[in-house]
Amino acid sequence: MKIFLATGNKNKIKEISAILPENKFKVETFSDRPDMPQTVEDGDTLRENSEKKALACARYFKMPALADDTGLEVEFLGGAPGVYSARWAGEGCSYDDNNLKMLNEMSGVPKEKRKARFVCCITLAYPDGTLFSFEGSTEGYISEEKLGKEGFGYDPLFYIPEYGLTYAQMPQELKNKISHRAKALNLFARHVEKYGI
Repeated sequence: MKIFLATGNKNKIKEISAILPENKFKVETFSDRPDMPQTVEDGDTLRENSEKKALACARYFKMPALADDTGLEVEFLGGAPGVYSARWAGEGCSYDDNNLKMLNEMSGVPKEKRKARFVCCITLAYPDGTLFSFEGSTEGYISEEKLGKEGFGYDPLFYIPEYGLTYAQMPQELKNKISHRAKALNLFARHVEKYGI
């Protein structure tokens, strides 16, 4: 099944490609077809952004498209950064900028108030406007320092007590089984298994 992956984020492409069964999906990305204009992510929710990106690509390329929007929700911060996770430290900020801002915001906050969850919304869109969205989440805590070298984004700060590791300390194979993105993609894969694409 051929599908367009509506993201320019190389880390997401690598992770999604590793999670989806290779024998079932032929994934195309912007590197295969770089001519599409940028979609502005101005939705109020992860789902709105995911749907907007997927639908824009499905209509532009006239093929099914899959988009992902992901956010880190920190209880102590009232659910922030949430939908603004990628640009929390400002437009054009780096992963390090976002992590530094998180560490500053959470400085001195006791462990019991450091609860967080990663949420991923995956949307499958068709050129006719049909949309299916799938959400996955993983509970954890914000660590007091960056731990680990794997992954990307907030991975060095997102600690999962059951494993005693941050996402960035986990082998990629483990993260790809338990992550918020893996959970959402598994729901998507089950949908495709049942209904086709």
